[in-house]
Amino acid sequence: MMRRLRAVATSLPLILVIAAILRLGFFWDYAAQNSHHALGVLPFLFEPGNIAASIVSGGGFSSPFRVPSGPTAWMAPVYPLLLAAVFRIFGAYTFHSFVAATLLNILFSVLTCIPVFRIGRRVGGIGVAAGAAWLWAVFPNAILVPFECMWDASLAALLAAGILWATIELADSLRVRDWIAYGALWGFALMTNPTLLGLLPFLMGWVIWRRRDRASALLKPAGFALGVMILCCVPWTIRNYLAFDTFVPLRANLGVQLWCGNSDSARDLWLGEGHPIHDSFERAHYIEIGEIAYEREKRAEALNYMATHSRRELHLTWVRFKTFWSGGTPAPFADFIRSHSWWFRYVVAFNLLTAIGALGGIIVLWIRRSAYVVPLAVFPVIFPWAYYLTIVEPRYRQPVDPVAMLLTAIVIAQLVSRRKLEAS
Repeated sequence: MMRRLRAVATSLPLILVIAAILRLGFFWDYAAQNSHHALGVLPFLFEPGNIAASIVSGGGFSSPFRVPSGPTAWMAPVYPLLLAAVFRIFGAYTFHSFVAATLLNILFSVLTCIPVFRIGRRVGGIGVAAGAAWLWAVFPNAILVPFECMWDASLAALLAAGILWATIELADSLRVRDWIAYGALWGFALMTNPTLLGLLPFLMGWVIWRRRDRASALLKPAGFALGVMILCCVPWTIRNYLAFDTFVPLRANLGVQLWCGNSDSARDLWLGEGHPIHDSFERAHYIEIGEIAYEREKRAEALNYMATHSRRELHLTWVRFKTFWSGGTPAPFADFIRSHSWWFRYVVAFNLLTAIGALGGIIVLWIRRSAYVVPLAVFPVIFPWAYYLTIVEPRYRQPVDPVAMLLTAIVIAQLVSRRKLEAS
């Protein structure tokens, strides 16, 4: 009986089915409680949906802020193009498009269980693999994000987990074709979420360090991987140069993100203040001087503020750190106590516990002198800094969360193992 229960609990197909049922169930309830007309419009009134609508209407990759404003490189092209394909089939700003886009997001989220499971099995065995996949299956953020916002978060989480899985597997391979595929995966990921670029030197560096006994043999395949990755980005970079007459390799919104989070008007909890999509004055100024000039202006203002308000910057960074790991609130413990919603408390508690679990998992791997401590640790340690220094929204944590589930599962497995030893 115990063997049967263990087989069921560690079944990846079962985990995938439960993950899908949970996401579809919450989506069904959400759609039933809201106007279908509103759902066909409101979720798409942000940059990805606006750009997608511009594409299908013949305006090209442009106009991220609901009004005609010319070509844009505000975000990488993959997800807006995906939404544009949905609009072409089901119509722009329709309920059917909302359903189709949400189902795609749900598919991405469910499929993330696969790399999470495979990595867990490689790092800690079948128990860690199943535990991590189950955690991702029931993780409230991963359930809610697919239908609450039409952004690339669910796809980025899948790609981040896929990159980690590929990195760990690549450490055992010198075949050029494997490295070419690795480079293509990175290229597609950067054309989806350029923030992942910060992980590249650490992950590829770890692979090379792991095979340092064959360092010379790695030069050729690693070169092919980097070359393929760059080639994947070249068409977009050329397009940007032709559109703006300047070099824009990935996207052109860093300066604005910095300014929104680092200025006299910056608040502990950013609610869209000053952003051109919400602020009519900033939008008009953006249109007047153009996207590149606007980005450079805001970047200069933000960097000047950061250099001259060090104490305020430390406060803002600390607040964004708490907001990132709590799931969206800068005062998680106070809000947890004050809230009358058990669901809100569950979301905050799950986020905080997996944040602690991520730290604990890194410590466990470090104590064990595990070969995998570096590739797992760089996700929660390195990736979030792009948001600690700018602005934070709950969806920004999604690329880190699969690894947070893995590290938390490692801690749970360690505690269970220790308890068994004490009981014996």
